[in-house]
Amino acid sequence: MGRRRKVGKLELGELWVPTRRDAFIGRWLRIRTKTNRRRFRLNQVQREYSRRCSKRNIVLKARQLGITSYIAARFFVQTITRPGTLSVQVAHDRESAEEIFHIVRRFWENLPAEWRKGPLRTSHCNARQLVFPLLDSEYSVATADENAGRGWTIQNLHCSEVARWGPGGEEALASLRAAVVPGGDIVLESTANGAGGTFYEEWQRADETGYTRHFFPWWFEDRYKAKLGPNFLPMTEEERGLAELHGLKPGQIAWRRKQWSALRGFAVQEFAEDAVSCFRASGECVFDLTAVERALAGSGDPVETRDNGRLMTWLPAQAGREYVIGVDPAGGGAEGDYSCAQVIDRELGTQCVELHGHYPPRELAQKLVDLGKEYNTALLAVEKNNHGHGVLACLRMMEYPNVFVQKGQDGWLTSAVSRPAMIENLAAALAEEPTLFRSAKLLNECRTFVRYADGNTGAAPGTHDDCVMALAIAWAVRAAEAGRGASVEMGWESLAEK
Repeated sequence: MGRRRKVGKLELGELWVPTRRDAFIGRWLRIRTKTNRRRFRLNQVQREYSRRCSKRNIVLKARQLGITSYIAARFFVQTITRPGTLSVQVAHDRESAEEIFHIVRRFWENLPAEWRKGPLRTSHCNARQLVFPLLDSEYSVATADENAGRGWTIQNLHCSEVARWGPGGEEALASLRAAVVPGGDIVLESTANGAGGTFYEEWQRADETGYTRHFFPWWFEDRYKAKLGPNFLPMTEEERGLAELHGLKPGQIAWRRKQWSALRGFAVQEFAEDAVSCFRASGECVFDLTAVERALAGSGDPVETRDNGRLMTWLPAQAGREYVIGVDPAGGGAEGDYSCAQVIDRELGTQCVELHGHYPPRELAQKLVDLGKEYNTALLAVEKNNHGHGVLACLRMMEYPNVFVQKGQDGWLTSAVSRPAMIENLAAALAEEPTLFRSAKLLNECRTFVRYADGNTGAAPGTHDDCVMALAIAWAVRAAEAGRGASVEMGWESLAEK
C-alpha cells in the first residue's frame, strides 16, 4: 500500500484499528452544532453502528441521528490512513451533497496546521473533492446520476438517502457498487420512503445479498424529548405499550405526540419505530394493519427451516389431519417473481408451511409433490393462470394423486370475479384470527397490499404479493371444500389442543 506516514507521533496505518479510529475521531475531528464547533463525540447510534458494522452494511433509520456524519468521519480517517484510497459519498441531490462535503472539509480544516501543511496537504479542495497528493488518496462527494461511479476504483462507498434517489437510481447504484474493489466498504443508508423502490428491495434482500442490517429508531437520539406541560394527558394504551417495550420516558412520549400531530401519517416514515411500519405503502391497505401488527408480534420463528431458508415450517404434519396447499407459481427466473406455496390445515385454516423461492416449473412441481406427500397427500391447488399450466403438466407426469379440480380442469383460476372474493376472505380471516398467520414475510406483504383509486388491489410498486396470493388460493379452496361438506373451524389454539 506504499510507505507508512505519520501524523505527529502516530503512524497513520495504526488508525485502521476500529477502536483507535474512533478515538482519533473523538480527539481530532470537529463537527458543527447549532451554537459552535465541537469535538466529534460519538452518540448511541454511532457507537452501535461502529460495534456491529461489516464490509457490507444497510442502514434504515429515523431522521437526523448522525449516521451520515459518522460514516463521513470513518471514511475520512480511512482515506488519510491508507495511501491510494478513494472514498466516495453519494447524496440524492446537490444540496445534500454540498452539505456532506462541508462536513468532510470541516474535518480537514480543523486538523493541526502542521498536518495540513505536511502529509495531509491538499492539491484540490473544491468541486466536492479533497485530494491528498502525498498519500495518492482522494475524498469525493457526488450526486446519484447515470454517470456515478464511471471510471472510479473505490475503496469506501457510502450511498446516502437511497430511498430518495431519482429515476435511474437503481442503475446508478449498480454502477457504483461495481466500482468498489473486493474487500472495500459499502454502506447503503436511508430513511424510509414508501414500500417499494431500490432501498426497500435492498433492505428486504439483505440476507440474500450478505448485507448487515442496522435499524435505528427515533428514541436512539437523546435530543428527541420534550418538556411535560400542565396539559399532558395520560398515555394511551399504544403509548404505554411502546414505553414499556423500549423503556421510553414521558418526555419522549410528549415529543412523539408533537411529531405525530405535525406530520400525521408521515411520522411513522420520518421517525421510524420499527423496520416494517416505516415503509408506508401508497394507496389504502387492504388488510387491517392492527391485525397485521398483532400477527407479527406473535409470529415467532419457524420450528424448522430447509432448502436454504426457502421452506419454513411452523406446524409439522399430524397423522389423520388433512391439509390444503395453495400455490402461486412464477416463471422461475432469478430476477423475476417468486413462486410460493402455503400449506394450511384444512379444518382450521392455520398456516403450517411456507415455500418461497425462484423455481422452474419442473423443480417447483417436485417440491410440491414432496411437500404434499409429507402432509398426508395434501390437496394441491395450483393457480393455473400463466405459469401454472407448466407446473400442472409436471404434476400430471409425476402422477400426484390429489390435485384440486375446478369445473373439470386441474388447478385454480384466479379471475376478475374470483380475485376480490379471495382477498376479502383472507382479509376477514386475518382480522378475526391473526394468530393463524405465522410468516413474517407473508405479513409484510399484507402491509403493502393496497387498493388503488380504480378499485383494483395488488402489491404496491416495488413490492411482492406471492405469499398473499398463495395463501388466498389455499383459503379459497378450503372454503370451496367446505361447501362440498368438509368441516371447517378456525384457530391456532384449537389445533394445538388436538
